[in-house]
Amino acid sequence: MKKRLLAMLLTGALCAGMAACSTNTNAGTNAGGADAGAGAGADAAGGNYKIDVILKTTASEYWQYVMAGAQAYDKEHDNVTVEVKGAPSETSYDEQLNMIQTDLAGDYDGFVIAPLQADMVANLIKGQTKPIVACDTKIEAPEVISFVGTGNQEAGKLGGAAAAKMAKELGWTEIKCIEIAGVQGDTTNSDRMAGYKAGVESEGGVFLDNEVQYADAVADKAVTAMEGIISKYPEGIAIICANNDDMAMAAAKVAANNENYKNTVFLGFDGTMSACNAILEGRLTMSVAQMAYEMGYKSVETVVTKLDGGEVDAFVNSGADVVTPENAQQRKDTLQGYLDSVK
Repeated sequence: MKKRLLAMLLTGALCAGMAACSTNTNAGTNAGGADAGAGAGADAAGGNYKIDVILKTTASEYWQYVMAGAQAYDKEHDNVTVEVKGAPSETSYDEQLNMIQTDLAGDYDGFVIAPLQADMVANLIKGQTKPIVACDTKIEAPEVISFVGTGNQEAGKLGGAAAAKMAKELGWTEIKCIEIAGVQGDTTNSDRMAGYKAGVESEGGVFLDNEVQYADAVADKAVTAMEGIISKYPEGIAIICANNDDMAMAAAKVAANNENYKNTVFLGFDGTMSACNAILEGRLTMSVAQMAYEMGYKSVETVVTKLDGGEVDAFVNSGADVVTPENAQQRKDTLQGYLDSVK
């Protein structure tokens, strides 16, 4: 009888224990319903990611905007951690390559790389299986899932057309355009030039192909180029377009006291803070603005989309706009906000 009673008690205890375990498991699921749902949502969205962003440098105004965009994505997404770094300068080639090589062996889930030497970076990333996005500058490698940057030809066309329209408003009847270009053979330079030409011609202007002045994207050489243009065209030219803002501002300064160039449209490219100031002060006419903040944001976004199992485009256009005297202050305020956000 005692044995039978003991057996009955043990069986009851076992059943109660099993019931309790079952109840605790369900209670944990139900009580943590909100957290469990959030976890499931995070998993569905890909869980937690650590993204490495390696820029050409973090020591310039333009790249500070790119950095701000990448960091903004981090702030808006709790499951994404973004680390941003860059070489000391845009000529610190070895430093950036070492940085990339080290980080590729790290615990990152994906990478955004703005290469100083795209061909060297292409060799470094061979065989990588984690998603890699090229930012600002293309990397020709199968490991790169997408290029996020400015559609330079499209942006150049936007600027060329705007410059031609303004030249008409300023009284020019012959809309001729000469470009002070960057490095001959450089893809970015060639694309911007093709865009300028298409934009000017779309408004009935003439792009003087034979007068292109290559100045290696340097302001000092742009000064020499502009002096040559004034010597050859003393009567003035409707439009002087340049491959970047520094060259455009340098050229405009050379012509500042020349009466025949007082209504010349000087068009730059980048839309930096200094360009906005120059436009507001009348030292530059307009600039094609690259959307560097959007470039940084969309680069990280593209990596995360791939990690989540989504489809990504081979090219993501970060956009462009034209900065004029009418919107230069607004652009300047926006840029200042980006700079303040990375301090």
